[in-house]
Amino acid sequence: MEPILQARNLVKRYGRVVALDHCDFDLMPGEILAVIGDNGAGKSTLIKAISGAVIPDDGHIRLEGEKVSFRSPIEAREAGIETVYQTLAMSPALSIADNMFMGRELRKPGIMGQVFRQLDRAAMEKFARDKLNELGLLTIQNIRQPVETLSGGQRQGVAVARAAAFGSKVVILDEPTAALGVKESRKVLELILDVRARGIPIILISHNMPHVFEVADRIHVHRLGRRLCVINPADYSMSDAVAFMTGAKEPPHIDQAA
Repeated sequence: MEPILQARNLVKRYGRVVALDHCDFDLMPGEILAVIGDNGAGKSTLIKAISGAVIPDDGHIRLEGEKVSFRSPIEAREAGIETVYQTLAMSPALSIADNMFMGRELRKPGIMGQVFRQLDRAAMEKFARDKLNELGLLTIQNIRQPVETLSGGQRQGVAVARAAAFGSKVVILDEPTAALGVKESRKVLELILDVRARGIPIILISHNMPHVFEVADRIHVHRLGRRLCVINPADYSMSDAVAFMTGAKEPPHIDQAA
């Protein structure tokens, strides 16, 4: 099976600091790949390079076998890669529907949309409601309510639903449960599994080992700016994973672990 998303020899330097040191990456179709690593390991830079937020100094990225070179997150989005950042990147004062379509609003057909540039709010609200229902977010009754009135878990749910709705090829989730309580974290994990069940592969960046081992199909261990190894969570314990990423234990060979 060929990876749907692949990176080889990615290098990114910030002055004397090497954030990515000839880093490799593979995401297989239909899987949840967790990316773990200590603070400063280069996880965020890797994800930003894949999502177009950072331009690597060297190396290349392939999406579905085709070499891509994203110059901005918009280009990555147009290629089918959606990212949910830890900050959610949402506007609290706008409605749920407005947030889901931020930057890609639908306009009314005909002269009203083309000339007067009126938004087709009815179509956007129906689409947003359908996508939230697909992922089981039935607790959100009013699609027009401001995002600031939602709980933390509901906001995260809206962000995941937005990514799932427009991320046709890959969805990247950066610490999706970091600021949530137990109940809300459980709901987000269920959302992640629902998105995977629809055939969309997911990259999950997380420090929460129980969550990682619960939902991930494979775990990419990142250390000192490069991929240290890839492990199967069924074959290793959480203690092993922590030992690999901190350097306390010798990692398995990548080919054997993957």
